[in-house]
Amino acid sequence: MIGILLITHEDMGECLIRCATHILGGSQPQLMHINVSIQDDPKLVIDKARGLVKELDSGDGVLVLSDIYGATPSNIACQLIAPGKVDCMSGVNLPMLVRAITYRNESSLEMIEKALDGGRNGVMHIQTESSHAT
Repeated sequence: MIGILLITHEDMGECLIRCATHILGGSQPQLMHINVSIQDDPKLVIDKARGLVKELDSGDGVLVLSDIYGATPSNIACQLIAPGKVDCMSGVNLPMLVRAITYRNESSLEMIEKALDGGRNGVMHIQTESSHAT
């Protein structure tokens, strides 16, 4: 099973995990988060993240999800990338996380593709029938 680590601003990762476990019905193994605040020293967060990656990896690797590409959580996540061991994605949302959890017994590549699809397809403009008429 592929481990999953969320590195996000403030308590976003914790909230996403709570929502995903609610949707999927119970706690999920090998799923953790790190909250990053303005007061955190990124060097200390990277050390903590490296420790969690080791803890989460049962031999199948780890997927690290962050919120905004180029922001501190994403920059920390990018430093964890290890080809064939640790993959990283940004732009995490709830559909992406649910897909990642659902497919983490598949190959890393398939899990990433499903998570990306879930993230993209979970964002849409919802209109009512009356809003289509002009």
